[in-house]
Amino acid sequence: MAKEEELLVPNDVYLKAGIHIGTKFKTKYMEKFIYKTRPDGLSVLNVQEINDRIKVMANFLAQYKPEEILVVSRRENGWLPVKMFGMITGAKFFAGRYPPGVLTNPRLKNYTEPKVLIVTDAWPDRNAVNDALRMGIPIIALCDTNNQANNIDLVVPCNNKGKKSLGLLFYILTKEYLKTRGEFNEKDFKYSIDDFTPE
Repeated sequence: MAKEEELLVPNDVYLKAGIHIGTKFKTKYMEKFIYKTRPDGLSVLNVQEINDRIKVMANFLAQYKPEEILVVSRRENGWLPVKMFGMITGAKFFAGRYPPGVLTNPRLKNYTEPKVLIVTDAWPDRNAVNDALRMGIPIIALCDTNNQANNIDLVVPCNNKGKKSLGLLFYILTKEYLKTRGEFNEKDFKYSIDDFTPE
């Protein structure tokens, strides 16, 4: 069991959000993050691994200015969380359909040159992943037990489909990113996990 003081949020907060509940499918790559398989066939991810990878992600992202970060979520449950992360930190985001060519075609009005890409799921967000590969920028992907992890520089294991799970993850990431950059102020931070969680 994970030691509470090493976790970014209490263990029961992770569990309540279902951040550790995977799918019935597991890929070879994601096996190492799986703690057990439940009797109903669902894989359960290791909470400590999830926590540690969120820390790694926050520390890695903290090397970049907010405007150098692009977050993409095709999946609707990720729209609010990525918007909140973008709004609070200043990172760029696409919630919904990713416009083709925004990383590769300087003639486009919405052309952007991020230095790092985060996707909520590498499969629905594959166009963004392919563009980032072409541009040679690092790719961080939230990966469920059924995800492939080829072409991903940093895999963050989690339930990347649930509203509560994505809300919690981006809430923690927002705080940790600001903290690591020395820009976090507890009394000015007026947001709760609920603000990141779609209805």
